[in-house]
Amino acid sequence: MSYPIERPRRLRATPSIRSLVRETELSVNDLVQPLFVVQLPGKTGRSPIASLPGQFHLSPREAARESVRLTELGIPAVILFGLPGFKDAVGSSAWAEDGPVQQAVRLIKAAAPDLVVITDLCLCEYTNHGHCGVLKGNQVDNDATLELLAKTALSQAEAGADVIAPSDMMDGRIQAVRRALDQAGFINTAILSYAAKYASAFFGPFREAAGSAPAFGDRKSYQMDPANREEALREAALDLEEGADMIMVKPALPYLDVIYEVKQRFERPTAAYQVSGEWVMIETAAAAGLIDRRRAKAESLISIRRAGADFIITYGASEVAQWLREGAFTYY
Repeated sequence: MSYPIERPRRLRATPSIRSLVRETELSVNDLVQPLFVVQLPGKTGRSPIASLPGQFHLSPREAARESVRLTELGIPAVILFGLPGFKDAVGSSAWAEDGPVQQAVRLIKAAAPDLVVITDLCLCEYTNHGHCGVLKGNQVDNDATLELLAKTALSQAEAGADVIAPSDMMDGRIQAVRRALDQAGFINTAILSYAAKYASAFFGPFREAAGSAPAFGDRKSYQMDPANREEALREAALDLEEGADMIMVKPALPYLDVIYEVKQRFERPTAAYQVSGEWVMIETAAAAGLIDRRRAKAESLISIRRAGADFIITYGASEVAQWLREGAFTYY
């Protein structure tokens, strides 16, 4: 009687065998927690974000307290987004010494000095029109924006940021930021570039949380076309040539192929951002009883690691860290 010579099921027979031959793992060291820091009238402590279940608007001091809790869970890094008390046409609050991000960085580094503090670098949260740079008519003026991005990066580095993460998608921004940092003596401040940031439908909950929705039009003239993969590789190559230390793909799940290509092509530290819409989809489906919430979240994260991401920015970092600590992280 004939029988298969190859029997892959042999290596799926028991939990211990499956664990022994598992190709991809997720650890707490792979997680980065986003924090929303506010500087708004009447906003102190923490308040829930309606569009992002389980996430909060934090005062700078509360962000520092939260960062201590995250270090106790073993999470290695946070990324900060600021909601200022004042907005104008050029986003001048972005580089203010007493801006929400600058305040939070100083407090976090004092309270949790070993935590890696990444600062998102963009003007959309600070402009009264919600676009990511200076306007010329109804278009973002790329080159005029570079100077302001460099100015903001320098203020974040002066506050103590370990990593600057430009997310604006202006051409030449990495070179402008690297030059400004180096000339000011911040040669060891790293750059994590949002190298491939797509004009995605999955950013909606974040824009409500950060108050950064554009007042008119869209961002398709500077964020990437979701249909393009080769363009993402060109963007990543340019950013690395200009001085980026790490590169990012955003969103994650709809662009697993891009994460894979970027990691394979450049062999550089590669991040993926599991964005707000990805996370909320799972929350909503789970709340409706359609999927297992914990398994779906865990499976989504392991797929991003399998595609090649070295670390993942995810709103569930603290919750997943707790699951890992308890041995309750399961996607299978």
